Amino acid sequence: MSDAKTGLQLRSLIKKSGELEISLMNVPIPEPAEDEIVVRVEASPINPSDLGLLTGAADLTTAKASGTKESPVISAKVPEAGMRAMAGRLDESMPVGNEGAGVVVKTGSSDAAKALMGKMVAMIGGAMYAQYRCIKARDVLELPSGTTAAEGASCFVNPLTSLGMTETMRREGHKALVHTAAASNLGQMLNKICLKDGIALVNIVRSREQADILRNIGAKHIVDSTAPTFMDDLIVALAETGATLAFDAIGGGKLAGQILTCMETAINKTAKVYSRYGSNVHKQVYIYGGLDTRPTELNRAFGMAWGIGGWLLFPFLMKIGPADGARLRQRVIAELKTTFASHYTKVVSLQEALALSNIAVYAKRSTGEKFLINPNKAG
Repeated sequence: MSDAKTGLQLRSLIKKSGELEISLMNVPIPEPAEDEIVVRVEASPINPSDLGLLTGAADLTTAKASGTKESPVISAKVPEAGMRAMAGRLDESMPVGNEGAGVVVKTGSSDAAKALMGKMVAMIGGAMYAQYRCIKARDVLELPSGTTAAEGASCFVNPLTSLGMTETMRREGHKALVHTAAASNLGQMLNKICLKDGIALVNIVRSREQADILRNIGAKHIVDSTAPTFMDDLIVALAETGATLAFDAIGGGKLAGQILTCMETAINKTAKVYSRYGSNVHKQVYIYGGLDTRPTELNRAFGMAWGIGGWLLFPFLMKIGPADGARLRQRVIAELKTTFASHYTKVVSLQEALALSNIAVYAKRSTGEKFLINPNKAG
């Protein structure tokens, strides 16, 4: 490694005065402890889960740029209503970036650490929008020879989330799935898993373009929530698949309730006897995202056998334990260039990640727009 003593790190700060500030900071590169390694980060994706920390509850229409080309600063106003949710992080400068990949440039003295010297590894654990990251050797995934940083950068969050969905389905006794915002990077992975594993999947999208993305990778059941026939189309797909479990990335508005209502209607099509309490088949929606920040509306037309809950990857991995978690990770590595391949529309440096024109694109969380930060790319 070069003899660099410091490296740039992207930081997000929300001030008590109601202002977001995103900047780059020069931070010391830690000396690795015996069981640690230092990785030169060469790729880290901007996932929706990263934007929650990166921009918080700020109103990005108020964003302004200052600073220099080498050291840009972005500031934006946080509306009063958003400040309540930010209470736990006020006046604390926070590093950003859930996952990434890069080359091990320095190691501690343990055999496990030394064995990784010069290897390409994938990592998770925050602070990845940085030129260097010190991390425990046991917490990285050594990537197969010939894997690039870009190929390995997204091998935790989306792959393990999509595998976690099919794993949850099996563990909770469902036989098919529903997924919303289904043409996303994660949604495409989920389709590939379901096609490979023979699981029926109902994809809910919001446009014809998104439907086409899924059709091109072989998706069978696609319904458009903006179509006037949406509810009827969804009932048909649910009746064909028998799906009684949904993962919802939207969160707000009527969609979660509409899914439960259509599930109930599809179940009742084959019911042998009428019950005024509705079917006794349990229907479950897990909300795992918040693309729509409005309240979740439930028009309770779906009997009494139902549940709505939250679902997050890390609590799920803790629940299933290290052995099953390792089994899922091994599958990701084995299918990294096929099922779990990620596609990026733009690779940016740390400085470019703070350009207002780029923030305007990735902060919209649009399907088909995925950015990759290479912290060691020249600004």
